[in-house]
Amino acid sequence: MSIRVMLVDDQALLRTGFRMVLAAQPDMEVVAEAGDGVEALQVLRTTEVDVVLMDVRMPKLDGVETTRRICQDENPPKVLILTTFDLDEYAFSGLKAGASGFMLKDVPPGELLAAIRSVHSGDAVVAPSTTRRLLDRFAPMLPNAGGQPQHKELERLTDREREVMILVAQGLSNGEIAARLVLSEATVKTHVGRILTKLGLRDRVQVVVLAYETGLVRAGGGAA
Repeated sequence: MSIRVMLVDDQALLRTGFRMVLAAQPDMEVVAEAGDGVEALQVLRTTEVDVVLMDVRMPKLDGVETTRRICQDENPPKVLILTTFDLDEYAFSGLKAGASGFMLKDVPPGELLAAIRSVHSGDAVVAPSTTRRLLDRFAPMLPNAGGQPQHKELERLTDREREVMILVAQGLSNGEIAARLVLSEATVKTHVGRILTKLGLRDRVQVVVLAYETGLVRAGGGAA
C-alpha cells in the first residue's frame, strides 16, 4: 500500500516540486494539498492521509497551530514540519505541538523520502541530533528548564528505561544505545517501546521533548 502524503504550504511552486519528487516513488502518492492551515484541516476531514508535510509560516492558520489541532484527533496522521531555517523557533513549537520531526525545505530528495518512510513505519526518527540542537537552543523556554525532573510519570520508568530515555534525548540511535549499554538492538527497541507506552508518547521525538521539558536532560544534552 502506498504512503498517502498531504502537502501543506502556501507556495504552490514548492508544493509542485515536492509532488514531482514523491510521484516518482512507487510506494508514495500525494493524495491532498492545501495552501494554509484552515484548508488543511478541512481537507483532512474527508481524506485519508498517512503523513503531512507541514509548512509553518502560512496565512490564516500557521503550521504550528494546525499541527496541534491535527494531533488532537484520534489516530492522526504523522506530521513533518518543513522550515526554511535550521533551529527555527517555529520548528521547536511544532515539535511541542506533536509533530514527529522537522526538516529543512532544501533537504536533499533522498533524505526527505527516507524521513517520510521512517515516520510512516512508526520510527519517527528524523534527525534526532538536529532535534537535540534545536532543544538545546530553546530549552530556556521550557517550564522546568534547568530544574529537577518534575514529571510524575517518569517515576514509572525502571532505572534502565530512564537510562535509555536519556540516551534517546541525547540523539543516539538504537544501535548506538545498544553499544553504549552493551545490549542488543532488539532489547533497546523493547525499552523504547515501553517508555512510549508508560509515558503516553507517540514517538522518539516526543521522548526528546519531554526529557528536556522535565529537566531529565539539560541544555547541552547532559543528564540532570
